[in-house]
Amino acid sequence: MTVNSRPGRPVILGQNQYGKAENRVVKITRDGATHHIKDLNVSVALSGDMDEVHYSGSNANVLPTDTTKNTVYAFAKEYGIESAEQFGIHLARHFVTSQEPIHRARIRIEEYAWERIEHTGKGEHSFVRKGQETRLAQITYDGSSWEVVSGLKDLTVLNSTDSEFWGYVKDKYTTLPEAYDRILATEVSGRWRFNWTDDAAPAPDWDESYEQARKHMLQAFAETYSLSLQQTLYAMGTRIIDHRDEIDEVRFSLPNKHHFLVDLEPFGLKNATEDGAVYFAADRPYGLIEATVLRDGCEAKIPADLTNL
Repeated sequence: MTVNSRPGRPVILGQNQYGKAENRVVKITRDGATHHIKDLNVSVALSGDMDEVHYSGSNANVLPTDTTKNTVYAFAKEYGIESAEQFGIHLARHFVTSQEPIHRARIRIEEYAWERIEHTGKGEHSFVRKGQETRLAQITYDGSSWEVVSGLKDLTVLNSTDSEFWGYVKDKYTTLPEAYDRILATEVSGRWRFNWTDDAAPAPDWDESYEQARKHMLQAFAETYSLSLQQTLYAMGTRIIDHRDEIDEVRFSLPNKHHFLVDLEPFGLKNATEDGAVYFAADRPYGLIEATVLRDGCEAKIPADLTNL
């Protein structure tokens, strides 16, 4: 953190950063008649010797945010986009090594997935936007070490059975009935931190790691007989760490997408779970379950508040 003060002033400058946020870049790679698409939203944040621009307005150490935007587009052409993580690594390294006043670069990337439209015409250049989730990556570089955090958000999953919720604390304000066969649904927001920090070590296969972490997370959700969403969260994180040696930490934020049985007795109808029930899907308020799952001996570094990541 930069901490400095001006003589005679009881005011200090704390942590600061600047950059260009949400640069939308779409890269098309042509392999003959087969095209490939990468669709990213890239945010750049730089920090370093930036005291004087705050104190006096001197821009002597300031790389314009417009330049950082131009760099994103130029690098997409020059290097291509192998993966969100690798693209972020190229950018972070460039800003720290090319500008002496910049000591730290943080690159945040959202990736929007597309899939091919199957058709009988010529070429493979038609796509439909996937709506399942948004892939995320954050790359931070300080000139000597890396921190790479990947993940996803807006992935909605549901189990229509194999979930219970009972045996909880009850007081005079408790009205929720115990449930022995309920719907369990959530919208997954998850991040996982890699143990790759040094250029001297081989980097993971970022795309393969993402697909495998997502697969294990979903398999754990589907295969866990759940007595609480907390239990399911822990199973999801554990499954990723057990199967992916390159990942040391997983954090989830899971809103409980409540499904309540509709009271149909006024209409002379029985609405029993075992008969195939009708539910009301409530969007709010919702229970919010959050936790970090760590490899034994590792330190938690992903922020508790995922809205800041």
